[in-house]
Amino acid sequence: MVEPKDEVPLNHSNATPVLHEVLHALQRLATLDEPTTIDLRAIPFGPGDEDALLSQLGTGEVKIELDTLGKSTIWETAFSGVWIIDHQNAESERIALQIEVAHVPAIIKAQTEDVTESLQLLDNQLNPNRTETTGLREE
Repeated sequence: MVEPKDEVPLNHSNATPVLHEVLHALQRLATLDEPTTIDLRAIPFGPGDEDALLSQLGTGEVKIELDTLGKSTIWETAFSGVWIIDHQNAESERIALQIEVAHVPAIIKAQTEDVTESLQLLDNQLNPNRTETTGLREE
């Protein structure tokens, strides 16, 4: 695990309450396997609050970029299971900023329909001369 930044300073910003919310969400993930999403755009941050929060969460070892209807950047914080998800539209304007407390962010999990389609595509690629279309055959 990557070490977080300096200790959380005592202040009256909204960064500290959000960090406490992350703490409770991490407790729920560890004990109940319950993920949590915190919408940072819905929180009234004062000047510097967002930067202070992101600084306190630090940066971990994983960073993922998606390019679908705009760029989405997902990065692990210094706390395993705590992820930052930053969505932008096609004009590079931020449309969402979230903290997701989960083993793996939901946005990067393969959808069942996509897996099923990939199964058929790969099976067809490996077996181009087969005429049956019922999916994989048993060996």
